[in-house]
Amino acid sequence: MTDQKIRWGIIGPGSIAKAFRDGVANSKHGVLEAIATRDPSKPNLATDFPGIRVVKGYDALLADPNIDAVYIAVPHTGHAEWAIKAAEAGKHVLVEKPLALSAHEADAVFHAHRKAGTFAGEAFMYRLHPQTAKIIELVKSGTIGEIRMIQSSFGFNMGKFQPQHRLFASALAGGGIMDVGCYPVSMARLIAGAVAGQGFADPVKVSGTAQLNAEGTDDYAAALLTFGNGIVAQVSCAVMANLDNVLRIHGSDGRIEVPDFWFAGGNRDQGLGKIDIIKGGKTETVSVNESAHVYSFEAEAASLAIIEKRQEFSAPGMSWADTLGNLRVLDAWRKDAGIEFSVEKSVNRVNTLDNRKLGPNTGVIPKRSIPGLDKQASAVALGFEDFRTFASGAILLDAFWERGGNIFDTAFIYAGGYTEKLFGEWHKSRGTREQAVLIGKGAHSPLVYPDVIAKQLTQSLDRLQTDYVDVYFMHRDNVEVPVGEFVDAMDAEVKKGRIRGPFGGSNWTMERFDEAVAYAERTGKTKPMALSNNFALSEMLVPIWDGCVTASTDAWKAWLKQKQVTNFSWSSQGRGFFTDRAGRDKTDNEELVRCWYNDKNFARRDRAIELAKQLGQNPIHIALAFVLAQDFPSIPLIGPRTLAELDDSLKTFDFKLTPEQVAWLDNG
Repeated sequence: MTDQKIRWGIIGPGSIAKAFRDGVANSKHGVLEAIATRDPSKPNLATDFPGIRVVKGYDALLADPNIDAVYIAVPHTGHAEWAIKAAEAGKHVLVEKPLALSAHEADAVFHAHRKAGTFAGEAFMYRLHPQTAKIIELVKSGTIGEIRMIQSSFGFNMGKFQPQHRLFASALAGGGIMDVGCYPVSMARLIAGAVAGQGFADPVKVSGTAQLNAEGTDDYAAALLTFGNGIVAQVSCAVMANLDNVLRIHGSDGRIEVPDFWFAGGNRDQGLGKIDIIKGGKTETVSVNESAHVYSFEAEAASLAIIEKRQEFSAPGMSWADTLGNLRVLDAWRKDAGIEFSVEKSVNRVNTLDNRKLGPNTGVIPKRSIPGLDKQASAVALGFEDFRTFASGAILLDAFWERGGNIFDTAFIYAGGYTEKLFGEWHKSRGTREQAVLIGKGAHSPLVYPDVIAKQLTQSLDRLQTDYVDVYFMHRDNVEVPVGEFVDAMDAEVKKGRIRGPFGGSNWTMERFDEAVAYAERTGKTKPMALSNNFALSEMLVPIWDGCVTASTDAWKAWLKQKQVTNFSWSSQGRGFFTDRAGRDKTDNEELVRCWYNDKNFARRDRAIELAKQLGQNPIHIALAFVLAQDFPSIPLIGPRTLAELDDSLKTFDFKLTPEQVAWLDNG
């Protein structure tokens, strides 16, 4: 074993920091080097942290060359911010639970540390205590038979509602779910995973409820977790009720009971790790008889991980995937309970996740001119219809903007209008509207009529908090209506200034588009200049959704080249056809098989794989580069759900395909 010591610093000198102080002191490979506070004159600092260097300001601690790793013990709302800043400073982090306010925030934290090559862990100290390993051993050994149900609670009574206290304040992400509900959820997922022979298991269904206070945070709450292996877990938490605080694991032959498992049945200093096994009316108590400081195990495990150059905990510690799964449960629980913290709302979240003003619209994504548009536009557009909260969507919108992206794809029907509302809140809080290229879409089936366009655009502009869109598409076509009536309706919006750039159709045929152009030229109306049809290296064989049109055929490519019509290509990367999800022997994905599987597409996929190897890229990058390299204006729509997916897509801009490579990929 090495005698190397990891030099720890602490951000936030609260009570939990004192517990970690003692944990480090009782570890073999850690030493507390300094503590950061915004107020060095704070009473009791000298007595609480005797002999420890005090640094003024958290940034100063991150800049300190004598600090290897940082324990983040600020209130919940500062966890993601300082964990990301630590990564940017090259510091390893152990973040007090919950690691972030949501799974989306935690994913951003891990993305920062993945890029920095640093360790990041969530501080569930019970996971590293020997008692937890013993519980897993008992579960796996069949001591109580087949595991069927888990019950766990963690609750205490503050006695009086205190709206400014961190346990109640919405601005501080208060309430029981985030502060203590995360413990029984994490334990239930650990046990369900152990039964399945895995490090953890994620429930297939979460149903939650809560009693909310005047701050809109939970005084007490409960949730039901259903796992794929048949296990059901009942979890509860409280800050205004004294719960029994017992973990119960029910099996076919008996049950296991563990009081206060997060302290191994003790307190922050010591927990012996007692476990009761109840079978046939008899109780057997086993104990790991551990005398070490409860927090010493996580301090040691984190220090060793850093020494061994690992970026995350080994099981049963909280791996990155484990943390993300835990937060997804908390996200679902909060959603069911109707809890959105005020700090997550657009009026308050005016900065990036790491609390910076949004940076300039420069980065790896190049800009280009689009016919009919009077501003420069990014080479790719961002679709973000999957986001359901401002706080989650803003993470990706901010990143796309700072990487040079400025085209945003919205539509009247996406999420019942929510994504339009989200974008409106985002550009309002960030001041990006005039530089942004905003795509609007309306008149989706079955409401594909000329009079719908103005009505839906009015609603869209209200949601989007703007008086115009830069690009507009009819979302579908209705060939039973003369195309001129649709051109008239869109031309009227151009004249009103509510469409200020090119318009056209999404999922229109070339014949219908030609007819629309001819009508506009004949009548002096504004001509359609853009399409939004599917276009990819793989040709869509049948529509993914009713009314969809592909522009990937040879006839379409010739037409687009001749007409020089701009196509905003959806499903531009073949919806996973160029990843490991697809393959001649992989038929479990019905959509992929139905829409993309034929010999011609697989031959293109083979060539993409071959060229990717030659260029040191992945096939999916080749597929996106193919769409970018067309000899007509081609703007791919990309739909990353995480920062890692966004940055992976943008690797496409590390290289360019030659015309010869494009032709070879297409036809061999």
